[in-house]
Amino acid sequence: MHNSLLAGIRILDLSRLLPGPFCTLYLAQMGAEVIKIEEPEGGDYARGEVEMFALINRGKQSITLDLRQPADQTQFKALVKTADVVIESFRPGVMARFGCDYDSLKAINPRLVYAALTGYGQTGPYAKWAGHDMNYLAYAGVLDQIGSARAPELSNVQIADLAGGALTCAMGILAAVIGAGKTGVGTMVDVSMMDGSMALQAIGLAHLRTHGASPKRGSSMLTGALPNYAIYRCRDGRHLAVGALEPKFFLQMLKVLGEQVSAPVMAGISKAFALVKGQRKSKAAGGKGSSEAPKDPFGQLQKLLANPDRARLTLAPVRLALQAVFLTKTRDEWARLLSDRDTCVAPILTLDEALKNAQTQARSMVEDDGGKPAFALPVRFSVPLPVMSAAPTLGADNAKLLVKKK
Repeated sequence: MHNSLLAGIRILDLSRLLPGPFCTLYLAQMGAEVIKIEEPEGGDYARGEVEMFALINRGKQSITLDLRQPADQTQFKALVKTADVVIESFRPGVMARFGCDYDSLKAINPRLVYAALTGYGQTGPYAKWAGHDMNYLAYAGVLDQIGSARAPELSNVQIADLAGGALTCAMGILAAVIGAGKTGVGTMVDVSMMDGSMALQAIGLAHLRTHGASPKRGSSMLTGALPNYAIYRCRDGRHLAVGALEPKFFLQMLKVLGEQVSAPVMAGISKAFALVKGQRKSKAAGGKGSSEAPKDPFGQLQKLLANPDRARLTLAPVRLALQAVFLTKTRDEWARLLSDRDTCVAPILTLDEALKNAQTQARSMVEDDGGKPAFALPVRFSVPLPVMSAAPTLGADNAKLLVKKK
């Protein structure tokens, strides 16, 4: 007998668009039975985005119910008796109007886990406000941290919808299902995408705790102040992600660069060695110069970053020199020289390049979905996972799952 993960767990999914369906996709990939409940006329709005819908609704079933109709409410409640989880993404109060809120449903099934995934949660002054990914990030303080010193910028990855919302909700559901399995008592899982996004800012909050203020966008150690943690343009117009944050990686990167460029060019980044090693010449007694390497060169660097303006000024020559060096070769030429040399330097790939990347292929992260690529579950288990069927057509499982109307 082997661990079958979520096999036998039935989830009724009333959510729409991206966050809720993405959450239940992960649960389906781990073996849960996910029944997608859609309105008879048109179904999930995401069906208009054909390929996105196809990606995030694989492995699910579809039935059509209009919860405004008493007969369909009865059908839904009959399914609730057999379910482990209900997930919905309506604004607070909508499910209560249908007589299908948590209090109503737990009377039918006390072990039910009821997850509400919304922008601002079930409580607070914003609870019934409309919003999208960028709004939740704006209120959470995340959007202020994305971009350059000039202005905030939008991320092409939906941070609030997916990381703050879908994954946070999946974690909550799994914890609640474990608890219900042990006690026979379910619970309400209230997930706010604003809350989930705010909680991702461990480094930002640490900075605030240390300095009494939020970090300035584009000026902290991980957002632009350091030349050894930055993005550089190459000769072909493509880019490298230089993440040589720790001194040992930075020194190794400089060593490799020294093997590839001329001595005059390398001289331009010689200051980097002194900075990272922490070698500072100071006046000693008797007018003699001396050099002392501190025990914690990384700590010295962090002290420098306490004043972002000073850090930028001090490190500007290093950044300019590195910009010149990386312009001497193409992205892929630098990648061949640096990627496997413990330098923490990586080529910035397009999505189609990433899908074909050797590491992606070795990890089997791309599955075939009717001749088109789809993402596998990004968690590896020692037990087999179910093969995902194609996303269902609207109401495809009505005959199998619903009681026939007389």
